[in-house]
Amino acid sequence: MLQKVYGSAVFGVDATTITVEVNIDTGIGYHLVGLPDNAVRESSYRIAAALKNIGYKLPGKKITLNMAPADLRKEGSAYDLTLAIGILAASGQIKSDNLEEFVIMGELSLDGSLQPIKGALPIAIKAREEGFKNFILPKQNAKEAAVVDNITVYGVDNISVVIDFFNGTNTLDPTVIDTREEFYKNLDFPEFDFADVKGQESIKRCMEIAAAGGHNIILIGPPGSGKTMLAKRLPSILPPMTLHEALETTKIHSVAGRIKEHGGLMAQRPFRSPHHTISDVALVGGGAFPQPGEISLSHNGVLFLDELPEFKRSVLEVMRQPLEDREVTISRARFTVTYPSSFMLVASMNPSPGGYFNDPDAPVMTSPAEMQRYLGKISGPLLDRIDIHIEVTPVPFEKLSDDRKGESSVDIRKRVTKARELQTERFKEIPNVHYNAQMNTKQIRSYCELSDASKQLLKTAMERLNLSARAYDRILKVARTIADLEGNEDVSGDHISEAIQYRSLDREGWLG
Repeated sequence: MLQKVYGSAVFGVDATTITVEVNIDTGIGYHLVGLPDNAVRESSYRIAAALKNIGYKLPGKKITLNMAPADLRKEGSAYDLTLAIGILAASGQIKSDNLEEFVIMGELSLDGSLQPIKGALPIAIKAREEGFKNFILPKQNAKEAAVVDNITVYGVDNISVVIDFFNGTNTLDPTVIDTREEFYKNLDFPEFDFADVKGQESIKRCMEIAAAGGHNIILIGPPGSGKTMLAKRLPSILPPMTLHEALETTKIHSVAGRIKEHGGLMAQRPFRSPHHTISDVALVGGGAFPQPGEISLSHNGVLFLDELPEFKRSVLEVMRQPLEDREVTISRARFTVTYPSSFMLVASMNPSPGGYFNDPDAPVMTSPAEMQRYLGKISGPLLDRIDIHIEVTPVPFEKLSDDRKGESSVDIRKRVTKARELQTERFKEIPNVHYNAQMNTKQIRSYCELSDASKQLLKTAMERLNLSARAYDRILKVARTIADLEGNEDVSGDHISEAIQYRSLDREGWLG
């Protein structure tokens, strides 16, 4: 008897429906075809043991299973439940009247219980698109998949429950979530608040500008000056995620298996802080079976690289293209996957290997040659892609001992959100551009028109600092954001002057 059941495979951040055809014929043998990997091939042992332990068995006949499309590689153990239900239906051990309405996924344990899978959200989205009415998967992933409307999601913890459901001896309770209510209920502020930061008013101003325009920023300063403390608080002043951004972010984390157990839609912007020993594949994504890297897990959030010169140069250089294109494409011989990577880069670094400026009073002395070698680890093209460079100086004792609270993240966030709303209105007719940092050269010329005096000011700065054409664009973008924070339609000389100050590493004495 021939029976069809349906599962799904995830490539990139999208899913593809897999049809599992099960044929049972006279003879003996178990033949699984359709380009399965080792984990899928090993499913026969898990299925046999699980069925035996719940009182069922594999039929003692020739079983042929084809996973179509047969030229698409099938990976992982999430097809166990799909294959098992197909075998039981083909051998007449369960009723199969309405199997074509179900997508079924889950990894089997030997006692018949189900383990969580990766990519439940994109699978549910694809199932709804293709007209499936129901989705059966492990209970741990049910909340994540139930975010998708117009498809009934059943979370189960054992294959015996699924068998009884199809045989009509029990019913399953669908997992129902009000996506909007769940999302808005979880829009709390993160644990870190700018009110805890003593002093550093100029740096807070920089962070506000960076958040308002989505600009990349690098903080340069000695140990203990507060670089990491400031970076960790940046997500607290970013505008709340929209429902669309939350779905997009949750999809990526779902594919990577990073959604918390029984977790639903992500409501907080991600903050990722990889260690400096990270490999280039772990940062941008890839591997034999491509997975999202840290830059994609930071999508719609913040990627923080602490002690930037300590990262391998090859790791930093692979970020150059994703920083420009806001997506990363991983190519293999048989397929290509693209992961979104629209993130804010926040980097921090010491000004020298010893951690201090070339200061005779510093605890650790560093020669100018050593400083040059250390700073030279970061390439000019990468620095050109960072809009704001700012020096962070140590906080004096008077500020540290002051009991007064600084301005809270809530207040700063209101100004940032207002500036972002102006940008959203400005770019509403332009696809894939939502804030100033995403502008291309043509849009910069259109939205950052300067007076003659402002042009002369910028020309002088370009000549004295020997800035590149990309740095010129960065200054205009930052100036546009400063104008938006003040609610001004035009970019003035004051805005240009402030933006030029935020190019510390372009000044003589830093990198050349």
